[in-house]
Amino acid sequence: MSLRFGYGLNGFTDHRLEDALAVLADLGYDGVALTLDHAHLDPFAPDLARRAARVAGLLDRHGLGVVVETGARYVLDPRRKHEPTLVSDSGRGRRIDLLDRAIRVAAEVGSPAVSFWSGIAPRGTTRDELWCRVEEGVTSLLPVAEAHGIDLALEPEPGMFVERISDVVELRRRLGSPERLRLTIDVGHLRCTEDADPAACVLGAGDLVANVQIDDMRRGVHEHLPFGEGEVDFPPVLAALGAVGFDGLVAVELPRHSHAAPSLAASSLDFLRGAERQAQAGTTPLRPQEVGR
Repeated sequence: MSLRFGYGLNGFTDHRLEDALAVLADLGYDGVALTLDHAHLDPFAPDLARRAARVAGLLDRHGLGVVVETGARYVLDPRRKHEPTLVSDSGRGRRIDLLDRAIRVAAEVGSPAVSFWSGIAPRGTTRDELWCRVEEGVTSLLPVAEAHGIDLALEPEPGMFVERISDVVELRRRLGSPERLRLTIDVGHLRCTEDADPAACVLGAGDLVANVQIDDMRRGVHEHLPFGEGEVDFPPVLAALGAVGFDGLVAVELPRHSHAAPSLAASSLDFLRGAERQAQAGTTPLRPQEVGR
């Protein structure tokens, strides 16, 4: 199968949304990962529904798919990066409100999933309490996601409470394996934190994967790198995504490279297409493996 490649708009913040979409469509991308933030679609500015409908029209005009991301750094607090989160000591309701809005935006713009993460554990908080906080937040959002037909794609993030794929699996177990709670995979994160190699992680996750971010990274260093600057072997990862039948966007995630967005987007797509050709030329068939659900 051919994969669908996208580009994360958090790496295009020096561009107007209209211009970013035009550039990416002209390059041949299949879609975008849209981070709800001040740059392109502010989730807290007035008339959100009307503005989301306008974004849907722009995406349709350019023939681009979309997935909604919620990792904006200062959208909730201008002084504290990413705060509050699902595990913060206070203010968690504000994060839940953001995710609620994201689900409604996703339904409006045609995104099948909303990607999110847990947050960094506050000092002195027990693991039992942290699990309770995550469970409470996700439980409150699942009915909204179900009502709008949107998957909640939880991303294991280095340094956060939910850090590995096994943590997402554990949360699903605790909540009774809800179908709408699935997984965002960042390929670079797999190299950074997981014990298995990235391709094996994808095969193990199988149909839990609802969203894919792709970038290069080095073991133990959480730094999103352009392709070829890290340690990820990409053809096996792309082959694994094909083997598990992933049909969503595989979106480039380079949030600190907006200064070079057009050229980097062009070179990234060339790289991914080349890696996909290598994956398709492989002779060893890959088969999904089941992880504990």
